[in-house]
Amino acid sequence: MAEYEIPEHYLAGYAQILADVSVTGRRLTRDELTSRRGLGEQAAEAGLGLRALVSGHLAATRVAWPHAPASVDSVLAAVQQAVDALAEGYERAQRLAVRQEEAARREFIDDLLYGRSDLGRLAERAERFGLRLSHAHAVAVAQGPAAYDEGDAVLRRVERSLIARFSDRSILLTTKGGRMLCIAPGDQAEILLHFAKQAYAATDGGRVAIGRPQPGPGGVVQSYEEALNTLDLADRMELDAPVLRSADLLVYPVLTRDRQAMADLVHSALGPLTTARGGPQPLLDTLTAYFNSGCIAAEAARRLSLSVRALTYRLERIHQLTGANPADPDHRYMLQTAVIGARLLDWPAKTL
Repeated sequence: MAEYEIPEHYLAGYAQILADVSVTGRRLTRDELTSRRGLGEQAAEAGLGLRALVSGHLAATRVAWPHAPASVDSVLAAVQQAVDALAEGYERAQRLAVRQEEAARREFIDDLLYGRSDLGRLAERAERFGLRLSHAHAVAVAQGPAAYDEGDAVLRRVERSLIARFSDRSILLTTKGGRMLCIAPGDQAEILLHFAKQAYAATDGGRVAIGRPQPGPGGVVQSYEEALNTLDLADRMELDAPVLRSADLLVYPVLTRDRQAMADLVHSALGPLTTARGGPQPLLDTLTAYFNSGCIAAEAARRLSLSVRALTYRLERIHQLTGANPADPDHRYMLQTAVIGARLLDWPAKTL
């Protein structure tokens, strides 16, 4: 019987209820049910298990079984009512605790990713969620065809895979802005790579960007912003790789650090293409395909669904208009940089 023992105050008034029912055959009153629900809530808040609470009441029922001539059915009905009220209160307290925990988690994540709150206090709160912000962290962001939230089945699937592989190695999985995020220690790149693989599969062909590891309490938000910028860059540059590392694309932010200088280069090197019949876009696409194919005309023609002769004509036309020959190594770097700049600046759709 020891396994069923619970603190006496959770059984307060229970024996008297059974005694009254045995005499009158009545059901539990509203106040009695409210009292049982309250005790159930208290038990949940105290960390007492529901199984122990129910078992304790059943054990108390055997001890306090009334000897008055009431029907067994009346007494059992009262026991059922009492246990049901206890369970209802217990479950209500648990739901409230879950909601409070979710709210605290969401508030922490918002503060963490927006760089709000005192960094010292933020670091203290982080330990509750398994993060040690004194260490370096990196963030991976997964974007799919649909928006995801905390209760999404896709997130739960990815989370199960991560836990099965890495247990609870200081990993925080969450959502923000309809995207999935994974925050992991900066020296454990394999976690984010596994997340990227699982997220790509779960989102049916989405895209994942991984920020660089950054140190200190502010490192998470820096890595997160890097990952977001990488996703934006991938859209503008039409990069088709499913997993993108910020560290591999640092040349692009460097190229646009002086936006005006890049705009001047685009205008100077590619501006003459606007005079071409059909506008500059077909010739820009030609340069992009040509450079992306390693300046191999046959491969570039295949990518554009053109004949090699048609591609060669376009390259010659570009040379005529701009004065720069794409096949000439002395001109190639300038033209390729200008083409990258045009995509970064969304030219010619936007006026420079």
